[in-house]
Amino acid sequence: MPELLIELRSEEIPARMQARAADDLKRLVTERLKDAGLAFDTAEAYVTPRRLALVVDGLPEKQPDVKEERKGPKVGAPDQAIQGFMKSAGIDSLEACEIREVKGAEFYFVVTEKKGGEVSKVISAVVRDTLQRFPWPKSMAWGEREVSVDALLGTLAGDVVEPIQKEALEEGEEPAPDTGLTWVRPILSIIAIFNGQIVRGVAYLGGDTRLRYGNTTRGHRFLDPGEFAVTDFADYQAKLEKKFVILDREVRKARIREGAEKLAKDAGLTVKDDPALLDEVAGLVEWPVVLMGAIDAEFMEVPPEALTSAMRTHQKYFALESKYGAMAPHFIVVSNMESADGGKAIVAGNERVLRARLSDAKFFWDQDLKQGLSARTPALKEIIFHARLGTVDEKMDRVQALAVEIAKHIDGADADKVRSAARLAKADLTTEMVGEFPELQGLMGRYYALKDGEDEAVADAIAEHYSPLGPNDACPTQPVSVAVALADKIDTLVGFWAIDEKPTGSKDPYALRRAALGVIRLVLENGLRLPLVNVFTASAASYGKTAGGFDAADLLSFFADRLKVHLKDAGTRHDLVTAVFERGDEDDLVRLMARVEALTAFLETEDGGNLLTAYKRAANILRIEEKKEGAVYAPKPDAKALAEAEEKRLFEALGKARTASGAALEKEDFAAAMAALSDLRAPVDAFFDKVTVNADDAALRANRLKLLAQIRATMDEVADFSKIEG
Repeated sequence: MPELLIELRSEEIPARMQARAADDLKRLVTERLKDAGLAFDTAEAYVTPRRLALVVDGLPEKQPDVKEERKGPKVGAPDQAIQGFMKSAGIDSLEACEIREVKGAEFYFVVTEKKGGEVSKVISAVVRDTLQRFPWPKSMAWGEREVSVDALLGTLAGDVVEPIQKEALEEGEEPAPDTGLTWVRPILSIIAIFNGQIVRGVAYLGGDTRLRYGNTTRGHRFLDPGEFAVTDFADYQAKLEKKFVILDREVRKARIREGAEKLAKDAGLTVKDDPALLDEVAGLVEWPVVLMGAIDAEFMEVPPEALTSAMRTHQKYFALESKYGAMAPHFIVVSNMESADGGKAIVAGNERVLRARLSDAKFFWDQDLKQGLSARTPALKEIIFHARLGTVDEKMDRVQALAVEIAKHIDGADADKVRSAARLAKADLTTEMVGEFPELQGLMGRYYALKDGEDEAVADAIAEHYSPLGPNDACPTQPVSVAVALADKIDTLVGFWAIDEKPTGSKDPYALRRAALGVIRLVLENGLRLPLVNVFTASAASYGKTAGGFDAADLLSFFADRLKVHLKDAGTRHDLVTAVFERGDEDDLVRLMARVEALTAFLETEDGGNLLTAYKRAANILRIEEKKEGAVYAPKPDAKALAEAEEKRLFEALGKARTASGAALEKEDFAAAMAALSDLRAPVDAFFDKVTVNADDAALRANRLKLLAQIRATMDEVADFSKIEG
């Protein structure tokens, strides 16, 4: 089956945009092919720093024939309507029409067959449309430019690189549009080959500059920049590799990973795992050459996180660790060049650059140590947390008070240590190091606190109070850390709820969903019996008049939604969480989860499933009758008015179940509470089998409806069964 190969070669594509660009190329081209009726077997996109490529396999050699039907006016319609239809359909006579019956009336129909066109013409339009519609986050427009950066760099390197020329129109070509192409970086060449033949087409770059589709490309910019022709994807990929270009991003990543691990192993070290950096570096090189460099001993006294950030952020180096997990005085650099000396000059150059970077980090560290962490807290008055919620200093005053309150619910949380940690938690925001590397906030605070002689629990709490930052981030477990982390997140949530700056469906600029999930994880993973509504209320009180409109119930509802998201991966049913939350008296997440787990186990039993069905039957009857009468039936049937044996047994069973489940709930033995409900199954089934609820006797009917209301009320003591699906 025919194959389509597209390559869009350009100057360097930013690494952060590459993966998305490959997906967009595949999506745009395949969507247009499908719209044109062109089926295919597979489509794979590839990206390097200097090219986007796509191969589509299994395309047809020609477009399929298309049959179109057009419905016209009714037979016998006015002549003007018929003539208008004939003109629009492109026919001269009604003899070209078919007459069909539609809903008892006869209508004219025109059936036309359109022969499939040449696929190459469709592909030409597809490529042109893809170039015009490509959704780069940022793009560049062409000016009057004839010589590319390739040409300039090639000249400097002693190579000859042809410039893009203004070409004359060929027969049948359209003139350039008024607006030219915009692209992330200047395009240098375009390959478009279908079934072994060049697709005839042209890209309008800007002004009179145009670039024809061809079958030639170039290899590695420095190692082998010469032009070469290709015939298909296999030929293209193989020749690129001979020209020092590895097309497949995953293959480049594997080569970097394996090369780094080998060098590290030979030195008795390991590579610090950094998937995001590996992704980025794979987008910076077409021919990865992995090398190891050394870090000067004078810099090893700087905290390893600061060294790693300097290497990672500015130089894209991988850090190495000893077998004990300590940072090693070496780094991994990935070059895009091979050299005759085995990379010695490249390593030496990178060591010089790194020395300058780490000198800055050491300077920041030395300067920061001249002032104690506690002495920095007044400077927090100069940092605005939010225009309507005050400064960071005011926030930490609130967090300090709230953390001490929360500590009462955490075993082992020393109030004095909690108070100290909360006061110092944000102080490192004023340091030189965090100013240069914001990602180190909290971590650097720990080092400065230890240098100041603070207790280790206080220092750890400073480092961990931002955690957990996401689902894969470790959750603090030390009592002081947990108290401060909870207080910081809850203060933020309450504050933004107070000023009505809540997340919307598509926007959450203050990461409030993440904060709520952080609170949920801190509570559940540490088994904290924390009354959330009381904590929310205490937090709101510290805001004074600002929290005049704060609604604790609304914030708790938000937590219910976040809890459902958090539990989804664990397979917990969201409707069971709702069933417990909707009772309106549950803000202890640990107790709530115990209820949910007991409810889950209960509903998985035969008694539980049948009782849920009976509950819904009773609730449906009550809803209909209560709506009809405009009243709610109280669960207080008259025992003397019970006529049938089945309703008497049900009344007795409900009393026993309510007493037993109530006692179990008091002890928080939710499994026992569910077991008490299980005893209702037989009498409830017998009641519905033998007793007519809507009896002719109005008094008897009302009493039986009250008995149904008692079923509803008894079960709702455990959970709101009306919220359970199924």
